[in-house]
Amino acid sequence: MMHETEMASYFQRQLADYVEYHRDPWNCAMHVVGILLLFTGATLPLTLVHVPIFGIQVSLAVILALPVLVYWLMLDAGIGLGILAAMLVLLLVATAIGNQVSIVMMWSIFAVLIGLGVASQIIGHRVFEERQPSMVDHPAHFLLGPMFVMAKLFIALGFRRDLAAILAPVPTNSLSTR
Repeated sequence: MMHETEMASYFQRQLADYVEYHRDPWNCAMHVVGILLLFTGATLPLTLVHVPIFGIQVSLAVILALPVLVYWLMLDAGIGLGILAAMLVLLLVATAIGNQVSIVMMWSIFAVLIGLGVASQIIGHRVFEERQPSMVDHPAHFLLGPMFVMAKLFIALGFRRDLAAILAPVPTNSLSTR
């Protein structure tokens, strides 16, 4: 099992590799939108299925989100807590939608959210970044998108200067990595 400093080092290495595929600010913006849409869309139908755990009805969305949330918290507790806060809001939104619409409408909203989320990711990479998504070369990067977005937010708010150098944009006069 990795110690805290080993996990932090591992996270920083993974983030440094991930950021090489996400240098363009418009691609980053597309990822923010895409990740929010994809998470909300993916959890929407799962909020309707409840499982009793210790006498409490817990949605399948929460149960399936917990393992990846634990992973994110292990990688970086601060960023993981930020994701937890965002995740709670998005789960509440998905639950509210699921509770207010018909099943047909819920599946329609699911399809639109997933479609728009995937489209934003594809457009971000094809149009703005002009390279393939990092997941193609590194499938584990599928889980790093939310960490990347939250790290960018923390840096923009003046926190996590330790990650700022890793996520710093490439100077415009440097050679591109494309």
